[in-house]
Amino acid sequence: MLPLSHALLSGAPPPCTQAIIDAGIKRVFVGSVDPNPAHAGKGLEILEQAGIKTACGIEKDACDKINEAFFTWITSGNPFVILKMAMTLDGKIATAGGQSKWITGPAAREHVQNLRKWCDAIMVGGETVRKDRPGLIVRDTEKPWNQPLKLIATRSMNDKDLLEYFPDNSARAISPSSPAEWQDLLTGLGKENITALLIEGGGELAAEVLNAGIVNKIEFHIALKILGGKNSRPVVGGKNPLSLDEAKLLHDYKLEIVGDDVIISGYLIKQ
Repeated sequence: MLPLSHALLSGAPPPCTQAIIDAGIKRVFVGSVDPNPAHAGKGLEILEQAGIKTACGIEKDACDKINEAFFTWITSGNPFVILKMAMTLDGKIATAGGQSKWITGPAAREHVQNLRKWCDAIMVGGETVRKDRPGLIVRDTEKPWNQPLKLIATRSMNDKDLLEYFPDNSARAISPSSPAEWQDLLTGLGKENITALLIEGGGELAAEVLNAGIVNKIEFHIALKILGGKNSRPVVGGKNPLSLDEAKLLHDYKLEIVGDDVIISGYLIKQ
């Protein structure tokens, strides 16, 4: 069940609404209404004027989650931001030397492919590019897929430098350095119709985006293995907090078992 969402052009009934009328459907159940004030609820009005009974709010929470990226973008102008990290049970994402393949198993990595399909852009840090040389692509052998925009957070490389790692010129260097600049970046991406942004690390980038307050949802993939090592790289780096009061809090969180790994996801509480 999806929200009733229409683009009203020249005052005419939108195509999907007209299709419902033409099909002779007598009753329509709607999960959630498009939050765009330009046409929110107008599709329902057209259906009711045509004598079709409507019931709104059926499984609304579930429908809102299905469409959380679009709803965030349409109401704020910014993409919905997911921070996804893969870590060991003791919170490490790589050895001291930067070796990180593979922390999680095949099932979790396939889950990441589904996340990439859902997002319009992927972001990683420059060091992740240099150490891991990730493709940052959707791998689908069954059908072609629109590849997400690749954003590389770096202060030492420019777009020309990134050609060494992405010869197809598919990556863009970015270098926001303050919460305001991160917000400006999101605003710019929203204007490019980027509705969902997936951030995949590393640890210093994770710290930056969390501290900038731009993350809507986290998804941490936890391998049931212990790496150890005081110099092994932590899942979230950055400056040392002075108090536990600085911890980021989650709500509406859930735990899933995917293959041999555990996935914990949840939404950031704005502080």
